[in-house]
Order: sequence, then C-alpha cells, then structure tokens
Amino acid sequence: MENYKTKVEEFLKHKKIAVAGYSCRNKNTGNLIYEKMAKNGFQVFAVNPKANDNNPKCYPDLRSIPEKVDGVIIAAPPDAAIDLVEQCISNGIKRVWMHRSIDNGSYSPEAEKLAIENGISVINIGCPMMFIKPDLFHRCFRWVMKAQGKFGEKELKALT
Repeated sequence: MENYKTKVEEFLKHKKIAVAGYSCRNKNTGNLIYEKMAKNGFQVFAVNPKANDNNPKCYPDLRSIPEKVDGVIIAAPPDAAIDLVEQCISNGIKRVWMHRSIDNGSYSPEAEKLAIENGISVINIGCPMMFIKPDLFHRCFRWVMKAQGKFGEKELKALT
C-alpha cells in the first residue's frame, strides 16, 4: 500500500502535467499551480473547456493535448472531476491529483472511486504547491494539515 508521501513523490517525479481548471479570465488555484509548476521544470498544459486564450495555450479537454501527459491536477469544480477522470481513462493517464485543502476543493468521491476502479493512482487531498519549493504559506499549510491529521490513516487508506 502506497502512503501519501509516496504517491506525492511518484506524481511529482513525472514532468508532463495537465492542470484542469486553468482560467483565462482571472487568477485562480489552477493558474497558481500551473505557474508554480512551469517555473519549476514541469511541462504543463492548461485545460479548461471554456478557454479561448493562447497565453498560455489552453486546451478544451485532455484529448486535445498534443502530447501524452503523465498526470492531471484537477483544480476545477468537483462536478467536472468525473468527466476528467473518464478522459484520463480513455487517454491512458494513470495519475490524478484532486486539489483539496480548506474545503472539498475539486474533490469528488465518485470520481475518486471511478479512478481507483480503473487503476488510476489518486491523491485526494492537498496541493502540489505544498511540495514544489513551497513558499511560507504552503509550508505552514502543509504543517497545519498534517497536525490536524488530514494526512492520517483514514486519508492514506482512501488513497489506495
């Protein structure tokens, strides 16, 4: 059984990552994750079905990305997560991170179940920015989540 730390390390060792939930209209969590990953050596692909901007190039879905990605960070509304997991299944993507911190974020229990049933490794809590050269806020937030037991046995079991 992989624990949370192992899943995070495995996800982040891959360098072609799609960030679903990027916004061309305003800065949101997806944009911040995209920018942080791009600045730290990842090849990132912005995904949003409503996007029509080319700075950066934003794809309407995972199928439209011209290269095979290693993982998907879901920073979109939870009701989009099932469709994104279905796209992962049809595109052979084996890693998904559902951004979740203070509230449920992008987490969908149905999408997580579907992903696990189809052999996709799921990280169902936390933010990649807590692990990629974290700033003070994300270091503190990671510590708080750990201290609150957010990465405890219950969450670790849900990740398998």
